[in-house]
Amino acid sequence: MGRVTANTTIVIEAPVAAVTAAIADYAQVRPRIQPEEYTAYRLLEGGQGHGTVAAWNLRATSKRSRDVQAEVTVEDAPGHWSLVEKDANSSMATVYTVREATAGSLVEMTTSWKGAGGVGGFFERLFAPAGLKRIQHSLLKNLKDDVEGSAGR
Repeated sequence: MGRVTANTTIVIEAPVAAVTAAIADYAQVRPRIQPEEYTAYRLLEGGQGHGTVAAWNLRATSKRSRDVQAEVTVEDAPGHWSLVEKDANSSMATVYTVREATAGSLVEMTTSWKGAGGVGGFFERLFAPAGLKRIQHSLLKNLKDDVEGSAGR
């Protein structure tokens, strides 16, 4: 059993503070930017960053979905800011890392979980990251459009 990981990055033409505020906003921004693979979104506790608990169904494929209950922690370290969504129902965790970039902010989204063993695990490690990267790209593109659109308002 190995780790299964999917990683996607995007540059958002906005200051780090605006991007991190948007990522951490589970009350207003998150419901707006989640792609169609996220359904049944619910805010359970908090709503702004650390201590927030939100739940949703993540439909990775037409035959595979996962009920996620994300518990949020935030780390603000020199040179980067990170938000971690740890799923209380599985080993899955998603980390958003934001760093200053020449054109604004570089956002990296990494999702990983403990994969299955055997032949099923082999195929999971082979195919799951590509599907998840597609979903990550959609979410980050929606984030980019939302943040850059807000800057012009």
